[in-house]
Amino acid sequence: MKNRFAYYLLFLFVNFQFGFSQNNFDSFFKPSDSLDKSRRNGLVISESILAATALVGLNQLWYTDYPKSDFHFINDNDQWNQIDKAGHVFSSYHLGSFGAQALKWSGCNRKSQLIYGSTIGFAFLTTVEVFDGYSSEWGFSLGDVAANAGGTALYVSQELLWKEQRIVPKFSFHTTEYASARPNVLGSSVSEQVLKDYNGQTYWLSGNLHSFFKQSKIPKWFNIAIGYGAEGMITGSDELVNSVFFDEKQRTRQFYLSLDADLTKINTKSHFLKTIFSVINTIKIPAPTLEVNSRGVVNFHCLYF
Repeated sequence: MKNRFAYYLLFLFVNFQFGFSQNNFDSFFKPSDSLDKSRRNGLVISESILAATALVGLNQLWYTDYPKSDFHFINDNDQWNQIDKAGHVFSSYHLGSFGAQALKWSGCNRKSQLIYGSTIGFAFLTTVEVFDGYSSEWGFSLGDVAANAGGTALYVSQELLWKEQRIVPKFSFHTTEYASARPNVLGSSVSEQVLKDYNGQTYWLSGNLHSFFKQSKIPKWFNIAIGYGAEGMITGSDELVNSVFFDEKQRTRQFYLSLDADLTKINTKSHFLKTIFSVINTIKIPAPTLEVNSRGVVNFHCLYF
């Protein structure tokens, strides 16, 4: 099992750390009104170095313990109730979003933002997919590539249609009992489980109501979110193995309806805070949530995360 959400967090962390270390003053985070070549060139160089460093690091962390093979494909579309594919959409979208916003910060035009910025997630994650293709443990997954393309398309299509992001993929996590059954696969600590335990991951599409009803009195930050999760998964798709650990459990899909907030809609003159809000806005806030699962059970959570 490999989770592209981990790559997203790594890439986001190093990019944010780079930006913050350059200048602590708010003016650094203010987008340029026109092309700033020093910003653009520094951005291109830094992202190239960071991407190369991340790929080399991932190669050492993920692949060195497994033998190489000839390039091959794998069909893993039935694995983990497709939670991993949702992670690909999420990661590709937000890496592309940050790439586009970074070019906007440097003063590049909108065309460049969409062509070169928003495709960073797709390019980076698909490169990792090629690495998988040469590993005997995994393989090149067309389903993963399709999910990568879906995340990028979600960002680009909204920019072309509305010139703003009205629907944003978000992530939330809670610990589960399943990780203890296979800690080597699902994580032995909470930090590992956030990345590895698909049972506790929920992926959301959070829609901003004011963006769709601009003449209404709906608060600009108010969102409604629909989510998808699953549980009962000890292995990717082998339910027989699952039953060894949890006789009474079964693989279950979960669908959610919840309240949320778009933090980027909060009024502030601080460009530093705007940057912080855009990063935090990738996470779904805890809120009252209605759940319907594939077994026909309806649950209400006073506070779900």
